[in-house]
Amino acid sequence: MRGGRLFLRGLRDGLPIGAGYLAVSFAFGIQARAIGLTALQTFALSGSNLTSAGQFAGLAVIHAGGGLLAMALTQLVINLRYCLMSCAIAQRLAPGVPHWYRLPIAFGVTDEIFALSVAFPHPLRPAYSYGLIAISWPGWAGGSLLGVLAGDLLPGGLTAALAMALYAMFVAIVVPAAKADRRVLGVALAAGLLSVAFACLPGLCALSEGTRVVLITLLVAGAAATLFPEREAADA
Repeated sequence: MRGGRLFLRGLRDGLPIGAGYLAVSFAFGIQARAIGLTALQTFALSGSNLTSAGQFAGLAVIHAGGGLLAMALTQLVINLRYCLMSCAIAQRLAPGVPHWYRLPIAFGVTDEIFALSVAFPHPLRPAYSYGLIAISWPGWAGGSLLGVLAGDLLPGGLTAALAMALYAMFVAIVVPAAKADRRVLGVALAAGLLSVAFACLPGLCALSEGTRVVLITLLVAGAAATLFPEREAADA
């Protein structure tokens, strides 16, 4: 498939991400305005960072008057999972993709873009990733700007409906793969059960969301790789 078609496919597949990001980042813009950030500051913050949990936590640090070290440590813990996602995406990229093509892909790694990237049925090409980012980034950065400028004008029902697009996209990704391979179904169920356990059990529930995601990913992915290893010969 040529680069132009892959880019358009990325735009199409990423449309629910952009819609969901628009709703979530709108709320971020409202909160940023509440602590005194200007529209330009909010747009620059969202445009240079694609991490909802990290940005909301960053606002809390700013509002509390925290220093740069506190901000760096907060972002490190919350966003550590993106290191694992980047490693997985790097393994999915077609052989020979140069580093200067990989850098924009690394910038655009989010939970949702990662899910679509690993579900792509062929070796991942930069054009497809760029299409995902091209539709997702404006939704996130633009929604933040609209949140600052428009405030509470967007109806709550519409915001909730747009946010549901992200969950619908995850279902659309996981269900077909789980139906085709019971191992995928088992991994998805195990990750879901562990997520519930980590959120409810004493001690574990005190961990940050980012830390819980990293631990669950390591546990489930490690177990799956041990029980169901991929044969290198099959890729030759």
